[in-house]
Amino acid sequence: MPTWIRSLRPFDAPATRAVPGRTTDLREAERFIRLFHAENPSAGGMAARLRDVARDVARYGAYTHTYEELQFGARVAWRNSSRCIGRLYWRSLRVRDRREVGTAEGVALECVAHLREATGDGKIRPTVTVLPPDTPALRGPRILNDQLIRYAGYRTEHGVVGDPRNVALTETARALGWRGRGGRFDVLPVVIQPGLGRPLLANLPGDAVLEVPLRHPDYPWFEELGLRWHAVPAISDMCLEIGGICYPCAPFNGWYMGTEIGARNLADGDRYDQLPIVAERLGLDVSTERSLWRDHALVELNVAVLHSFEEAGVTMTDHHTESRRFLTHLAKEEKAGRVCPADWSWIVPPLSGGATPVFHRYYDTSVLTPNFVPRH
Repeated sequence: MPTWIRSLRPFDAPATRAVPGRTTDLREAERFIRLFHAENPSAGGMAARLRDVARDVARYGAYTHTYEELQFGARVAWRNSSRCIGRLYWRSLRVRDRREVGTAEGVALECVAHLREATGDGKIRPTVTVLPPDTPALRGPRILNDQLIRYAGYRTEHGVVGDPRNVALTETARALGWRGRGGRFDVLPVVIQPGLGRPLLANLPGDAVLEVPLRHPDYPWFEELGLRWHAVPAISDMCLEIGGICYPCAPFNGWYMGTEIGARNLADGDRYDQLPIVAERLGLDVSTERSLWRDHALVELNVAVLHSFEEAGVTMTDHHTESRRFLTHLAKEEKAGRVCPADWSWIVPPLSGGATPVFHRYYDTSVLTPNFVPRH
């Protein structure tokens, strides 16, 4: 048994009763099966598969995807994710089929295995781990964290220490027995709610969380700021919806684009709010907005993020390169006769948006399935 399993702690909460999920909409199921066979003509047997699915939905209120259907559905869900700029490589998504794992302890082990496999030696691999779905008999497990790796935010009389975004989750974890160190980059435990049984608080072992200390190529003082960020952005609070089936616990990751960290997580005023500090160390005039001190500080912060990840050998892309890649993806989808939905406000980078090619056009805003959708 791995040593980190000892850090799994069922907290003092009532066991979850059997809560039924929804009945599958047969029309959505049939639509997906037809899509699968249209894009995978070698699979064959569509008529027989449609009959089997209709029979199972009539009998049980749900049906079971084959591994091939699950893999295809998860990849297309990424292809259809309108807020993601990095969809060019949707076919490369690694799909870990863990639908047989329903206990809280099992889910915790799979979360750790996911992070280890996705992180590798720093060459981040797009990965999704699919755990049991909601069925009419029982809801599948759920993870309360919005990402597998999140930094704590501690409310103090002098303000928040750490990430303000995660204050509520931190307070929940502390109320359930977790004891953080009170630092700015304490990794929170994963809170798991199984479909049946007691919830679980699971600490992540150190070897599952690769972090990159941030340095600047030109300013030695930057390292003194003590900034860092984790390597794998693994979303964990969305439903992977495939053909009317909801997989409520399906953590998935790509790799970071630098601006997600340098222009949002570390820069936003309601997050780590580092722009005033960087500007001060740069000696900029912060008394007037006309000095563009925010812009200058923002660029240098992003330079540090990209430089540090590159020096550490950790996969990361920049917003100019990723913008061009997205338009390549868009052209491929149009050539294939498919709609490529995109949310302009998410696709355009939060730094130098007008200098990227994705800024200068509109996009189709259709909502397609399969997809990753908000969980109910």
